[in-house]
Amino acid sequence: MSTAQVADLHERTRITVSLERNPYDVIIGRSMVGEIGDALADLPIRSGTKILVVSNPDVAGPYGDSCMSGLRAAGFNPVLLEIDAGEERKTLQTLSLILDKAQQEGLERTSLMLALGGGVVGDMTGFAAACWLRGIGIVQVPTTLLSMVDASIGGKTGVNHPKGKNLIGAFHQPRLVVIDPLTLNTLPVREFRAGMAEVIKYGVIGDPDLFSRLEEASDLSDPTAMDPTLLHDILVLSAEAKALVVADDEREGGRRAILNYGHTFGHVVETLCGYGTWLHGEAVAIGMVAVGELAVQRGEWSRSEAERQAVLIQRIGLPTAWPDLDIERVLHTLEGDKKVLDGRLRFVMPTAIGEVVIKDDISREQILSCLRSLRA
Repeated sequence: MSTAQVADLHERTRITVSLERNPYDVIIGRSMVGEIGDALADLPIRSGTKILVVSNPDVAGPYGDSCMSGLRAAGFNPVLLEIDAGEERKTLQTLSLILDKAQQEGLERTSLMLALGGGVVGDMTGFAAACWLRGIGIVQVPTTLLSMVDASIGGKTGVNHPKGKNLIGAFHQPRLVVIDPLTLNTLPVREFRAGMAEVIKYGVIGDPDLFSRLEEASDLSDPTAMDPTLLHDILVLSAEAKALVVADDEREGGRRAILNYGHTFGHVVETLCGYGTWLHGEAVAIGMVAVGELAVQRGEWSRSEAERQAVLIQRIGLPTAWPDLDIERVLHTLEGDKKVLDGRLRFVMPTAIGEVVIKDDISREQILSCLRSLRA
């Protein structure tokens, strides 16, 4: 279970990811980047601990000094490493840069890594922490909407393989997640919109009220134009939803697979179009529309609700059209997906707004029919 104490926008919201072993908190609050040191000091982490802060130039520029100063003021010993982000950089080569820095700085088993950035920085830094000395602590400080509502919570870490997304990685839960909504003010609008795809996902898989609030909102495409109360609620509701699922199924043995809604087709789009062509959230948006069409064709979802989903995705400014991809290559990529179990491909299928099921009985012919209709 997760618990949230929600006050006004100037207060902190704390959500607990209640794992059986090593539970941790997600703290949401304005100006938290400069107060990360205080948040860490509340944990059993000794003064003087070495912390390797990994970020990218676009984030380290506006937020690096504040983060480092806060850590030093709390008695920690931080060092900053800047790496290039972007899905095309999510490789073993970039991972090696982080591990090389860990070696140069003499990180010990009591040391920490801290990811200050979006999902790519968080995934790679988390994986580096899982690998270094067979596992040291990781703190996630996400600065994109997508990483705030999804990637930073749950312990999935990794890098891409040329033949598939996130095929190399490990489950490595963070010690703490710190979310500062003010960092979204410097986020490019395209990346903010991409993050909204994951928010829509939470509405479809389990929160019809959230989905309705998104439909009723006047502007969801720009954080500076959004109602700040709605943005705060989106962060809290999404983090709570993720925390509940992760606490119930930490290593994706069952229920957690529902979080992959839209991702099976979405990962195909990312892989075959080339990493970096589409942002992750954009590919997920395309994937949600695609699996929605598959569910409609199988008689498991109504056409009207599939259209509601597509309209909301389009209104935010996200893509919905399936790209021009060779169907045989799509099928081959699907067969290599990491969600394949016992040789059977699993899809998270919507049955209503707020309800999904996991299906592994989708035939090759049904996938072909769906892909052909998407290209029509």
